Amino acid sequence: MPARRFDGRRVRAVRRAAELTQSEVAKAVGVADPTVASWETGQSSPDGEKLPVLARVLRWALDDLFPRAGLPDLADLRCDAGYSQYQTKDLIGTKSAGPVANAERGKRRLKDSYAGFLAQGYRVSLEELLAAQERSFGHHVAAPASAIARPRAQVPRSLAEKITYLLKHSYPGKQTPPSDAEIAEAVNSHAGGPVISEEGVRDLRTGAEPATSPVVCDGLASVFGVSPMFFQPDDAVARQVFEGLRLLASARKGVVGRVEARGLGPEGLPEDVLSFLNDVVAEMQERDLPGASGPGHSPPF
Repeated sequence: MPARRFDGRRVRAVRRAAELTQSEVAKAVGVADPTVASWETGQSSPDGEKLPVLARVLRWALDDLFPRAGLPDLADLRCDAGYSQYQTKDLIGTKSAGPVANAERGKRRLKDSYAGFLAQGYRVSLEELLAAQERSFGHHVAAPASAIARPRAQVPRSLAEKITYLLKHSYPGKQTPPSDAEIAEAVNSHAGGPVISEEGVRDLRTGAEPATSPVVCDGLASVFGVSPMFFQPDDAVARQVFEGLRLLASARKGVVGRVEARGLGPEGLPEDVLSFLNDVVAEMQERDLPGASGPGHSPPF
């Protein structure tokens, strides 16, 4: 099983760089303080399902902080979704996790209905889940086309990650993203007075300063043409806005014809948002436009 690589010394360095205590990390992950210390000294390693929340607390992408060589099997998909094996019984609606445990061990394949429920719970396509199941049975199966065409994106959570994401994805082609000085000037103009400096923008972009005032967040939203909700600390709200941005970017590239539900729960897209996105995609197709245009023009959120 190509489990993710865990390096306690690196986790310790990242935690210190984020100015987090072991106690703060332990509380966020749901473990005791000595457990985090044990991870960092190499005396133990976290269970795989703890890695997504640990990466999120440390403000890193899961694949960057805990890389994995090779394609995932069923246990890997479960861990990446943040579920223990015991919790999967609730996903498939059974009294025990036996069906999932047997499939992960390569003893008995999942029923079709169970596979569908797990794919939905893990937020992957059914083809990705079935391919992972075959790997659990020792078969070398390539990634399905759906996984290649629609890579799983890591949601930007920290303010620095969100600014970096917008700088990278809001200016296609030969368009040049604004500099820190230009962003500061635009934010100050939006606020009607000096609320941030070039150095202040740089600190936010690099993560040296993890948070800022609501007026600066509003200004950043205006600069990038996105909803101020994107800069809210509420992960569920940020996820919804992010999914909308990503899906519209896919529509711009001609990858998406109609947006489909991405799973249930607080991180899924509400029906009214899905309807709105489909309307926008249809309008772009009718006009034969590539999508969002120019600096300062992003998807209409």
